[in-house]
Amino acid sequence: MAGPSGKQSLGVQPKLRLDKWLFYARFFKSRDLAQDCIESGDLRLNAQRCTKPGYGVQVGDVLTFPQGSQIRVVRVLALSDRRGPAPEAQALYSDLDAPGGDASA
Repeated sequence: MAGPSGKQSLGVQPKLRLDKWLFYARFFKSRDLAQDCIESGDLRLNAQRCTKPGYGVQVGDVLTFPQGSQIRVVRVLALSDRRGPAPEAQALYSDLDAPGGDASA
């Protein structure tokens, strides 16, 4: 993300709010639902419980959270600045629980 001058900071990896990333990646239908999941303590970020929706997620992070009746384990592959169509959203993560290993969901 850009600093106060509007330029990318060298050596700093961009981050995106956790609730926004979950919404953009289409795991939740709204940011409110994503925030509820995070604030309830059900989400783990790199094996650590995270209860702050505004926490910065970055490429390479691993998220573990419930979705419906299953537990999702995904690796963040990219950040986005919008909630796009499903194929675009699927390019944001790799499903680590997919049959056969590290296949995209």
